[in-house]
Amino acid sequence: MTLRLLLGALAAALIAYAARRARSLSPSGALAAIVVGTAAAAAGWNWASLLILYFASSTALSRLGRAEKERRTAAIVEKGGERDAAQVLANGFVFALAAIGMVVDGRQRWVAIGAGALAASAADTWATEIGTLYGGKPRSILTGRVMATGTSGGISLAGTAASVAGALFIAVVTDVGARLTQQALVFWPVLVAGVAGSLVDSLIGATLQSRRWCETCQRETERHVHDCGTPTIRRRGLALLDNDVVNFVSTVVGGLLAASLVR
Repeated sequence: MTLRLLLGALAAALIAYAARRARSLSPSGALAAIVVGTAAAAAGWNWASLLILYFASSTALSRLGRAEKERRTAAIVEKGGERDAAQVLANGFVFALAAIGMVVDGRQRWVAIGAGALAASAADTWATEIGTLYGGKPRSILTGRVMATGTSGGISLAGTAASVAGALFIAVVTDVGARLTQQALVFWPVLVAGVAGSLVDSLIGATLQSRRWCETCQRETERHVHDCGTPTIRRRGLALLDNDVVNFVSTVVGGLLAASLVR
């Protein structure tokens, strides 16, 4: 395992470096990605492969039509472009924790937790990237009213389909890895948990996530400083519940739900 750990750390560093050069990760995001990648390698090459495929697919989708997506969401979204450490850990911390759990006691339930968390993250990421570009004006998951593109809690047909596809992608990759290594099969638990985690993300985003207000533009946003340059004020929602925290909660839900569904 020591050799695998060293090789995994090296591979994680190389991938993070490439992502940093491509401006997909900030310096802090690259460091966080190395930590998560090293933990995955320690648990096994199937864990590392799953993480690499998740990262590659998410990065590719985030770069698809990036300029147009940033134009559509600039007035709403707090963070864009390079992912920082908070964003990386919001999506990968539960997976890394599950990988460490696998190293410590080797129970197969850790596979479900890690894959379920990653499926929830992939489902949310795919929904956001595809929905923003191809979904048109989203509608509130609660009221059905049309919302500004990029607003948390908004859903679209294209985004919902992409969410299921993202969870399915992680479920299939996990299932293949499990079959190759003769581990417990968790396809359905991971698929269900991924979709459910993304749904929870949208529900929390629509109800409890912090919302701010720009007095100059008379417009709701998630940004602390609006794109017009005006500092915003909190209008509703919980102050500490930003998009990163919501993403983290959805991965916790995904991981725990997948574990509960494993027989």
